[in-house]
Amino acid sequence: MKNQETFWRVGHLPTLISAFLYFDVSFMVWVLLGALGNYVASDLGLGAGQKGLMTAIPLLGGSILRLVFGHLADTIGPKRAGCVGLLLTVIPLLAGWLWATSIGEVYLVGLLLGVAGASFAVALPMASRWYPAKYQGLAMGIAGAGNSGTLLSTLLAPRLAEAFGWHFVFGLALIPLTLVSVVFVSFAKDAPATARTGAPSEFLAVLRERDTWLFSLFYGVTFGGFVGLASFLSILLRDQYGVSKVQAGDLTSLCVLAGSFLRPVGGFLADKLGGIRMLSVLYGAVALLGLAVAQLPSLAVAVLLFFLVMACLGLGNGSVFQLVPQRYGRRVGLATGILGAAGSLGGFLLPTLVGWLKQVTGSYASGLGALAGIAVVALVTLAVVQGDWIGVWIAKHGRVKTAEPVPPIEGAEAA
Repeated sequence: MKNQETFWRVGHLPTLISAFLYFDVSFMVWVLLGALGNYVASDLGLGAGQKGLMTAIPLLGGSILRLVFGHLADTIGPKRAGCVGLLLTVIPLLAGWLWATSIGEVYLVGLLLGVAGASFAVALPMASRWYPAKYQGLAMGIAGAGNSGTLLSTLLAPRLAEAFGWHFVFGLALIPLTLVSVVFVSFAKDAPATARTGAPSEFLAVLRERDTWLFSLFYGVTFGGFVGLASFLSILLRDQYGVSKVQAGDLTSLCVLAGSFLRPVGGFLADKLGGIRMLSVLYGAVALLGLAVAQLPSLAVAVLLFFLVMACLGLGNGSVFQLVPQRYGRRVGLATGILGAAGSLGGFLLPTLVGWLKQVTGSYASGLGALAGIAVVALVTLAVVQGDWIGVWIAKHGRVKTAEPVPPIEGAEAA
C-alpha cells in the first residue's frame, strides 16, 4: 500500500489521465476500420486478402507516422504534438463518413487513420517523464492501457453500424474525439526539464544501435500481435465460425479486454520480477497458445485461446516498455517513436499475412501457426541477447540495475 501511495503522490496525475484518454480515443479511431470490417467487406464484396489488407492499412499508416510524432514530441513537446495529432485525426473521420464508397477510397481513409495510431509516440513519453525510473513501467502501462480504445470500437461500432450504417459510425467518433481534445488541452502538461533539440543525428544514433532493432522485434511481436489480432479477429471469427457480425465484435471485445487491461499489470510485474524474465515466459506462452488455436478448435475453445493469447500479448507490451526508459534514459521519446513504428508494422504484417494465407490455402490455420513461429523467434532472440544486457544495464535478477540514463552499450552499434 505504501508503494502505491508513493506512486500516486509523485508525477502529475492530470497528465497521466490525459495521456491515457488521448491514447484511448486515438486507439478507438485507429482500429475503427477493423471493427467495421465485416460491414465494409459485405458492402464492397471483398475477398480474404482484401479484408486482411483493409484492416492492416491503418496500422501501416500508424507505423510511418509514429516516427514523425516521436520526433515532434521531442522537438515541440508532447502536449503540442498531441494537439496536432488530435486535430489531424478529424480528417479521416470526415472522409470515412462523407466520402469513402470504393475499396480504393477505404484504403486511403485507412492510411490516414494512422495519425491516430501515432498517439503512442506522444502519450507514453508524456506520461513516463513525470515519474522516477522505478515507477516508469507502471506509468507507461497505465498510459498504454489506452489501447482499451480497441474495446470501444469492437464492442460499439458493429451495433452502431447495424443501426446507422458503417459510414455514419465515422461521424459519431468525432464526438468522443472532441471531448478528449478538450480534456487534453486543459489538463495535460509537459514534464519539466525535458526540452530536447531533437536533431536528426540523435534519431539516427538511436536507430543505428543494435538494441533498438532488438526492441523493435520484441515489441513488433507483442504490440503487433495484439493490434493485428484486434483488427482482424472479428473477420476471422465470422469467416471461420459463421457468427453474426455483432457477435463477432462481442467476442473480439472479450479477447481485447484481456490484452488492454493487462498492459499496466505487465509493467507492474516487470518492475517487480524483471522485464526479461516476464518476456521469456510470455513469448513461450504465445507460441504454445498460437499452435493450439491454429488447430481451429470449436468456437468456445478458440475464443478462450484467443483470450489467453491477447492477455499474454498485453502483459508483454507492458514488460517491453518497462525496459525501454531504463535503456534509453532521456532519449526515450526517440526510442518510443521508433519502437512504436515497429509495433505498428508488426500489426500491419499479421492481418496481411493471415488474410493472404487464407486466400491461398483456404484455411486460417497456417496464418495462426505463423504467429506461433514468430513468438518462438522472439523467445530465442531474447535468450541469446540477454547476456549482453545483464550486468550492464540489467541486474542479474533481471530487474533494472540503475535508474540513471545509460549510454549506448559498447559494441551495440550496427552498421
